[in-house]
Amino acid sequence: MYQSIQEVKNALAGRARIRRDGIDMLEGITFQERLVDAIVYSAVFNEDTKVKDVCKWILWEAGLELGVYAASIQELYAAKSRGEILHKTIPAINIRGLTYDVARALIRSAKRNRVSAFIFEIARSEIDYTMQSPSEYAAVVIAAAIREGYQGPIFLQGDHFQINRERYEKDPEKELLSLKQLIKDAVDAGFYNIDIDTSTIVDMDKPTVGEQQENNVRLTAEILSYIRGIEPIGITISVGGEIGEIGGKNSTDEELQEYMDGLQRELESGLCGISKISIQTGTVHGGIPLSDGTLAQARLDFDTLSRLSHIAIEKFGLAGAVQHGASTLPIDTFHKFPDTNTAEIHLATQFQNILYGMLPSSLKDEIYEYLKENFDEERKEGQSDEQFIYKIRKKGFGPFKQKMWNLHATVKREIGTKLEGQFDLIFEKLRVANTMDTVRKIIKPVSIHKPIPDGLMY
Repeated sequence: MYQSIQEVKNALAGRARIRRDGIDMLEGITFQERLVDAIVYSAVFNEDTKVKDVCKWILWEAGLELGVYAASIQELYAAKSRGEILHKTIPAINIRGLTYDVARALIRSAKRNRVSAFIFEIARSEIDYTMQSPSEYAAVVIAAAIREGYQGPIFLQGDHFQINRERYEKDPEKELLSLKQLIKDAVDAGFYNIDIDTSTIVDMDKPTVGEQQENNVRLTAEILSYIRGIEPIGITISVGGEIGEIGGKNSTDEELQEYMDGLQRELESGLCGISKISIQTGTVHGGIPLSDGTLAQARLDFDTLSRLSHIAIEKFGLAGAVQHGASTLPIDTFHKFPDTNTAEIHLATQFQNILYGMLPSSLKDEIYEYLKENFDEERKEGQSDEQFIYKIRKKGFGPFKQKMWNLHATVKREIGTKLEGQFDLIFEKLRVANTMDTVRKIIKPVSIHKPIPDGLMY
């Protein structure tokens, strides 16, 4: 880890030239193979925020120089809505821990399978418990792409950027401002894809579907308008909406109709709307653990998914419906998503399960003891130890982030290999293999340079 800005400058000497508006790469291969690991480690773990900021800036600007750039998936989804891209479902991958190594494994699989149609994402709740700010997450993903020699768009997405119902009911203005600040931080970091989730305030006690969705529609429109006002020049941020909170009742045709009709009335004339719609089809985030720690079989309603995707595409010009909570489904069902024209599926828990399953026993035991000591108040009545740990262990990623990052190279290599196999299968089942040329034809690079941090210029 670099301890000072001067150490960073010394490492770059002769390999990269710092400009006020970017970087000239003098020895790209050396930067990729010998410097990136230390720069990204410093961006994450250095206690000096100025050194962190310098390292994040270097990774962003080096990425632009080496052909790695943050992008919006908006135009790809517009092509999908026009029927130009059929029966392909975009995987959106949430990385909670060992982020650099997991991202490298995902990119290696993407390069091997010639895939550019995939998304890196992190949810509002994950940002908190994994201790990964948007700027850190973006820097780590871009570093992983540089390290693996990937060139092309990187789709960074804010997943479930949602209104917390309890906080909103206590102080609506404060909660809305908090969400807008998160969105601003994310967009500044390169997240040009944002999923608005105000389905948390759908009021099922109201007598009609239109009234039930009223607050959801109003807040989606307000937040979407805010996003349009802060997006960088040349970028149209892809924005998703949501009509049914995951884990609740299955979504209906009428809910989709009322939500979209209401949103079209609320939005200013000419303002670009949402590109996709998240619905509920019977899944639960993380799955449902049984008393022995195994998972209950999820019952996903593919008929609802197919029908609502069709309505979203044909009637409202969207890319289709979005499926959350899918990673614990059997992999042999994944072909049904492109069959039903599902736009996107969000995957997280299975990768978390693989990672925990391959951690050294000593570290895993240490994490579990920490969770029992610090989160016992979240244990639900009647939960077995196995159920409690399964549901809570996602909260071990933040406090143990550095210990996971410092795992022996052999352990990390084995984890990466296992995950690569999973990514290969996902790309195959969702039919996004060999999308690299199509994506690069549709998604044009937009170079967004960031202000140089203090102390970096020679």
